[in-house]
Amino acid sequence: GGVVMFTRSLAPLKRHGVRVNVLCPEFVQTNMAEQINQKIVHATGGFLKMEEVVNGAFELIKDESKAGACLWITKRRGMEYWPSAEEQRKYLLNYTKSKRTVTKNVFPSIQTPEFYEKIVVHTLSHNFRNATRIDRVRLRLPIEPQSALVKIIYAGVNASDVNFSSGRYFSGSAKETAARLPFDAGFEAVGIVASVGDAVSHVKVGSPVALMTFGSYAEFTMVPAKHLLPVPRPDPEVVAMLTSGLTASISLEKAGQMTSGQVVLVTAAAGGTGQFAVQLAKLAGNKVVATCGGESKAAFLASLGVDRVINYQHEKIKDVLKKEFPKGVDIIYESVGGDMFDLCLNALAVHGRLIVIGMISQYQGEEGWKPKNYTGLCEKILAKSQTVAGFFLVQHAHMWQDHLDKLFELYASGKLKVSLDPKKFLGVASAVDAVEYLHSGKSVGKVVVCIDPAYSQTLAKL
Repeated sequence: GGVVMFTRSLAPLKRHGVRVNVLCPEFVQTNMAEQINQKIVHATGGFLKMEEVVNGAFELIKDESKAGACLWITKRRGMEYWPSAEEQRKYLLNYTKSKRTVTKNVFPSIQTPEFYEKIVVHTLSHNFRNATRIDRVRLRLPIEPQSALVKIIYAGVNASDVNFSSGRYFSGSAKETAARLPFDAGFEAVGIVASVGDAVSHVKVGSPVALMTFGSYAEFTMVPAKHLLPVPRPDPEVVAMLTSGLTASISLEKAGQMTSGQVVLVTAAAGGTGQFAVQLAKLAGNKVVATCGGESKAAFLASLGVDRVINYQHEKIKDVLKKEFPKGVDIIYESVGGDMFDLCLNALAVHGRLIVIGMISQYQGEEGWKPKNYTGLCEKILAKSQTVAGFFLVQHAHMWQDHLDKLFELYASGKLKVSLDPKKFLGVASAVDAVEYLHSGKSVGKVVVCIDPAYSQTLAKL
């Protein structure tokens, strides 16, 4: 019994790519088993053949849905997973059902239109305005099985929108990438489920949800329901927690292996993702250093509790780090690239970890994003046992819901502040202006587009 309970307690490790099971054959002919009273062995049907045990092992290996389960093998009943469904029902308590299983239908019903607008990439270009246009398209009905129609309320703006519009995130040749045109733009949004297809159970009409799939710069979007993340409310602060918040939360844990008592440097710290990185590092008990350009950004970072704000408009980052942190920085959360990457690498401590989440300074060149050579990189990290780790959020989808829940709980409890840039972008068409504004370097906090201002006002009253 103890082994079974212990194994079941490890079932959540599946989210991290680890599956734990236990194989329990009743009696196998071993030296120990032969010491047992043989009447007991015969009463249970006798010893199991080793072949039956091996077959049981293969049964566990091939069925990935059985994480945390115990496979019990007996002569009397063959192979049986334990606890059985009947046995498990005895111990289910109604109040323990996860909030993400079925979200409450608390929002007004939505009238689905015949047509809706969305931003579509028609030409491959890092100039988002030139690459896109607004299309008015007919809503496809009925909803496909296992899919959901979501009314977008708020969409998030990201530096990498220009990489997507230039086709950089597609594999294959330039000709193969061009063949994908046209495709929908936008990475992340929150909204309300307007309709669902057959076989959709974890969300229902009226459910507030978040999504991180292509096509969020739209009034409506159709997505596989399995990609929807239930959220308490479809607020703009939740949008900020998606690509920006999740990148910071997961990368600091996985790539940065962040603990406490360390020195953590965050570049472009006043942006959408930087604000989360500095706060999570502080909450973990670390000394936080942050770079930014401008007095308003410096004041913003100070309000978040940053220990040392470096405003590069008034002082040189390199000089500050060399003078005040001569032993180097333990963890660096880097999103600027170019010369900033070189500076950070030189400021990294022995055993330090540099997390690369982007390189915004390289996205908007005359010909778009071009890879840069970093001469001597291997020699530098070898000499100090350092790690340079790239982080791409898409490859950590199994961790999204847990970390999103954690971020919202921190926000709801007042331990985490979520800052939205005060500049308003209203309607689908304004997304182009929002992308350009983000790349201007003027933004403080997360840049968000309110897709439907009228509906957002309705939600604010609920």
